[in-house]
Amino acid sequence: MPVSFPATRVSVKLPRPPRRARRPDAVLDVKRFLDSLGLSTRQRAYHTNEAVFSQGAPANDVMFVEEGGVRLTVVSSSGKQAVVGILGPGDFFGEGCLAGQTICMSTATAIAPSTTLLVIEKKEMARLLRGEHDFSDRFISYMLARNIRVEEDLIDQLFNSSERRLARTLLLLTHYGARGDPQKTIPKMSQETLAETIGTTRSRVNFFMNKFRRLGHIEYDAREIHVNRSLLSVILRD
Repeated sequence: MPVSFPATRVSVKLPRPPRRARRPDAVLDVKRFLDSLGLSTRQRAYHTNEAVFSQGAPANDVMFVEEGGVRLTVVSSSGKQAVVGILGPGDFFGEGCLAGQTICMSTATAIAPSTTLLVIEKKEMARLLRGEHDFSDRFISYMLARNIRVEEDLIDQLFNSSERRLARTLLLLTHYGARGDPQKTIPKMSQETLAETIGTTRSRVNFFMNKFRRLGHIEYDAREIHVNRSLLSVILRD
């Protein structure tokens, strides 16, 4: 949730999006590795706004995003909802079951017209982590990078303007900073989803999206958003 400071304006400049982004072929690498082990997995496809699992449901599986995107939200006891994460290709989620969580702590919803997930049962994932050291090293590295991302997201929410938060979110979704060529387009997301993600209103998102397009930082149509490198200037400026 956004935080306002009544007396003093506080600004923290994040020098660049986190380097957790991966090349598109890294997604294929993980898929091929899992296939080579004969691991028992299931592939599932979802449409926009279709629920993957709900907060409070049994936590039995670890999931890997092959294509599309997933939004993680939590709802408080008073009914207030907050977006706690936006995941894309190459991301794992649901790993809490490996640490003893018996129920899902959030609701996962597809945010792209074609979202494909690889579902790995808890016992299969635990066996894989114990027996395949190469994979377990990669998974641990991923989780450490994920923790760094959470910390940076918190700093972003607390201290940066909604304009910078929107720019950073768009750059993260395009995997800016990945080795090799990052993807430059993402499936079109509703302004309501972007507003929930960065903790602002839809009207503010609409204002900044139009501003970014006018300045040549982005282009978008009914199907996708094209993000240009120049959008980084919104984050780096004083």
